This record gives sequence, structure tokens and C-alpha cells, in this order.
Amino acid sequence: MVNFMDRQVIAAVAEPMKAALGLSDSNVGAIGTVFLISLALFAAPLSYIIDRWSRRKAIAILAIFWSTFTFFTGTARSFITLLIPRSLVAVGEAGFAPGGTAMIGAAYPQKKRGMVMGVFNMAIPVGIALGSLLGGIIAKHAGWQAPFFVFAVPGVILGVLALFMKDYRSADNIRLDGIKASFWKSVAKLLTIPTLIWVFLGYGLSNIMSWSFLFWAPSYIGRAWGVDVQTANSILVPIIMAAIIGSPLGGFLADMWFKKDPRGRLYIPAITMIMSALVITGAVYLKFKGPLGMSLAVVYGVISVMAMPCLSAITQDVVPVAQKGLVWGVTMLCVNILGGGWSPYLVGVLSDALGQDAKALGTALIIAASGGILGGICYLIASRTYPADMDKVSGETLLAEK
Repeated sequence: MVNFMDRQVIAAVAEPMKAALGLSDSNVGAIGTVFLISLALFAAPLSYIIDRWSRRKAIAILAIFWSTFTFFTGTARSFITLLIPRSLVAVGEAGFAPGGTAMIGAAYPQKKRGMVMGVFNMAIPVGIALGSLLGGIIAKHAGWQAPFFVFAVPGVILGVLALFMKDYRSADNIRLDGIKASFWKSVAKLLTIPTLIWVFLGYGLSNIMSWSFLFWAPSYIGRAWGVDVQTANSILVPIIMAAIIGSPLGGFLADMWFKKDPRGRLYIPAITMIMSALVITGAVYLKFKGPLGMSLAVVYGVISVMAMPCLSAITQDVVPVAQKGLVWGVTMLCVNILGGGWSPYLVGVLSDALGQDAKALGTALIIAASGGILGGICYLIASRTYPADMDKVSGETLLAEK
């Protein structure tokens, strides 16, 4: 939750920050893209280290690290002094998802992972909603820098508490010749799993839609409705909070379908991503106004996150024990390099080119929604190899930490 509070706050204060620092939409989008690309580049190597060392200790250190640079983001006085600490926040957050996903996946049997990941991922919309709501309120009354100072505190506290979590024993990644596999060899091994290749590509494409919405929605609502930063973020909160329903629902339905047909765990992401693209296009076209416009936006909030627990579970299902953290790091790398990471900047460039007003930004968001359709198609393709890839590692076991 705190992770996504700190991630969303930059979008929550984008409009007053843009005005105070004299930024364009392209500049603001670049900050979002540099964050996501930094997240991507550091996720895989950090997750490799976490798999070899300790998930508990790494999560503790990284939480304190990203919270420290969340604080320093609030001290920015120019584009560069904003960009640098923001990219370092991403470095800290890069190791959290791999370590956390691996720990959660290890704690529950395969048949329950979809639902468990759904409960875990419920914290994401809560964090985004709090980042938007509290960020907007604090920014309106104390300036755009203030939310960064406030949000830095809980991450430090939770980082210390993370040292007391239960962990499982690390496992060495051994090649057939008995030699420990290097980082690059471990990554290369993951890329031989057909299901993962299509999941990586699908996740990257679908997040063109998802990251664009999360990053630009407060700005779009502010321009389309002509309201201040607090009001714009307040309007966004019900849409984001609807995801609390979607995350466990997606995991529950995927687990139910999994019992009848393992491929059902991929059918849910395929169906919901395509539906999400259609729904958000309608909501943006209507400017989130009226009963229909807001209803479509809330439906998007529910179905757009139903894929997340399914994909988290799938990545854990098809890899050996020694790569359960690394696979999520590589997932984050591919998600952002293959599309998602570039979307905030590209939407900003399109908005600048079309005029920077509400219509321009809305058009850019509708174009970005096509990524959801392409991602859904990739998930359908991945479903064909998923059962076989899962069977290949069915004999793997986990051991508790000594």
C-alpha cells in the first residue's frame, strides 16, 4: 500500500507541480517514464540478489531507501532535481514486488495462489487511492512538495518492521553440470519458457493502457472538469477503490476456473484486458461525466486489475524455486521495456502535439487503451503452453528458513 502511495503521489500533484516548475506535458510524462524504466532496469538484478540472499532483509532496506528519496523528491526545484530522486525511488521499489511476490507465493499451495495474490494486490488500489486523495488534499493546503515529506514516514517504519517477517530458505540455481548459474544464465533460462514470453509481452502491452490511466487521469479530470487538484483526485478515488473488488475477484475466478481447466488462469486476464480497453475508451470519451461516464470508469476500476493476481500466480507456477523472485523482476523489466514504461512520456508528447487541453490528453489516453486489446490477445496465446510449462516444475519444493 505504501509502495503505491509513494508511486501515485507524483500523478496526484502533477498539475500544481507542472505550474510551479514550468514543465510541459512531455516533461511530466518523462518523469513517469524514467521512474518506470528505472524500476524495470533494477528489478531483475535486485530480484536475483534477493533470491540468493534474503527477501526479508532486502524488503526492509529497500523500503527505507525508497522512502528516503520520496522525501528528497519534495525538495526539487527544477526538472532535473525532480527527476533524479524520483528515479531513485524507483530503484528502491524495484526489489519490493519480486521479494514480496516470492514470499507470498511460497507461503501458500499452488491451487490457492490466485486468491492469495488477489488479497495481496488489494493493497495496490488502496495505496493508489490514498496517494491520490491525501496527495491532493495535502498539496492544496500545503503545496505540491508537502505530500512527499508526509508519505516518506510510513515506509521507514514498515521497513524496520519487515525485519521480523518469516522468510523461506534461499535456493541455489544449479545448472545441469553442477555449477551455479549466473544472473544472465538465470534470465536466459526464464526466456526459454513459452508461457512467460507471451505473459511478458502481454503485460507490457496492456500496461500501456494501465500506466497511462494511472499517471494522467488526475490531470485529465482536472482539465476536463475545470477543478482544482484536490477535487480532481477526489473524483478519481471511487474509480480506483473499485479495484479492491476486482483484485480478489480476479484471483477467485481464476482459481475456480483453474480447477476445471488450468488455462482458465490466463483466460481471465485475456478477457478482462480486452473489456477494460473498450470500457475506458467510452469513459474518457464521455469525460467521466454523467451516470454513464462515471459508471464505465468504475467498471474499468474493477476489471482492469482482475488480471494482476492471475499473472502473479502464473509467474510463480512455471518457474523453479531458485527463480521465484527473479521471475517477477524480469516481469517488471519486460512490462516496462515492452510498452508500459514508455506510456506516460508518449501520452505527454501526444498531448503536447495536440494542444495540451482536455481533448488532446483524452485523445492520447484513448490511443493508449489499444494496448489492452493487444495484451489480451497475448494472454490467449500464452494459455496454450501454460499447463505443460507448469508440469515441468511440479516436483519443486520449498523449505523454511533456518
